[in-house]
Amino acid sequence: MSRARVARRIAAAAAYGGGGIGLLGVGLVSLLLAEAKIAEHQLDSLKGEPPRADGRYGTAFAAADARPLRFAVLGDSTAAGFGVDRGRETPGALLATGIASVAERPVDLFVVAANGATSEDLARQMDVLLKLTGPDGPELALIMIGANDVTQMTKRATAVRLLGDTLKQLRALGTEVVVGTCPDLGTIEPVRPPLRWLARRASRQLAAAQAITVVEAGARSVSLGDLLGQEFRGRHEMFASDRYHPSAQGYATAAMAMLPTLCAALGVWPDIPVEQRGEGLHSLAKAAAVAASHGGTEVAPAGHWAQLLRRARRPLGAPGNGAAPEVNHVPAKAAAATAVDPALSTSDSSQ
Repeated sequence: MSRARVARRIAAAAAYGGGGIGLLGVGLVSLLLAEAKIAEHQLDSLKGEPPRADGRYGTAFAAADARPLRFAVLGDSTAAGFGVDRGRETPGALLATGIASVAERPVDLFVVAANGATSEDLARQMDVLLKLTGPDGPELALIMIGANDVTQMTKRATAVRLLGDTLKQLRALGTEVVVGTCPDLGTIEPVRPPLRWLARRASRQLAAAQAITVVEAGARSVSLGDLLGQEFRGRHEMFASDRYHPSAQGYATAAMAMLPTLCAALGVWPDIPVEQRGEGLHSLAKAAAVAASHGGTEVAPAGHWAQLLRRARRPLGAPGNGAAPEVNHVPAKAAAATAVDPALSTSDSSQ
């Protein structure tokens, strides 16, 4: 069965309350548990909580009378920025500054993402968020969720349904939403076959099903795929000491990939010539399946179709040459926000 059909089945099961798809044999489960234990021992563990990053960002980019934009980040430890030491290095802070530079408005950041969160925790996070922002909610929200659903073997249809419930709640408030879909857990080095193959398969199936649900809710998804592919593979500096969560440089690279979609959701990202965007119209299931295998790919609503958009990006240089990631065709006022540069982490917060 094609990945597109599997993704559609998972999304349909989520919509109609169905369960997961397929069961593993007892012998295979035992083998996977043994492989998981080996990987766990090989991964260093990080202690503590992510640094706080809530606050106002980008006042230097804004007009004196500009109204602050409310931006929320929901999801798991990656959304919260676990693995870095300073609030300004978290994805929420990086993106808040980038959005402020493009929109020329200050951004009030609300981070309710939590370590270890699965899709089940999104409802609690929404309750916390509305207490912080008031009944109007945020104007823009980023959700990064799915990795813990895979590792904790949450039924994929259940995980997608819970994400869908949160999307409906946010969209009912008028919030523009971008979802960073489940990353490819098969790229984690200490995870070996056959666990690596199954982790990759489960991750990509969940990511594709998430993308379908996201677009059907009128939101946009960005595939985190294999953590932006070649830009992370073999580059140890992109990861924290646990070799699982991104480092400060890793988060900056991921933020760079998501910033254009967040700005496009607000209507402030300049149009790019079609021939430079690598985009096309596809059935929603096909677009979701393709995006799941290509990190940094956006899927957006387009009537009865889905728009697949691969923004032109210049890859990092070879490991060890000190090259910084760049983006082609970036508007001048956003250039500082899309490069891995100290300007991106400038914050009005004390973090």
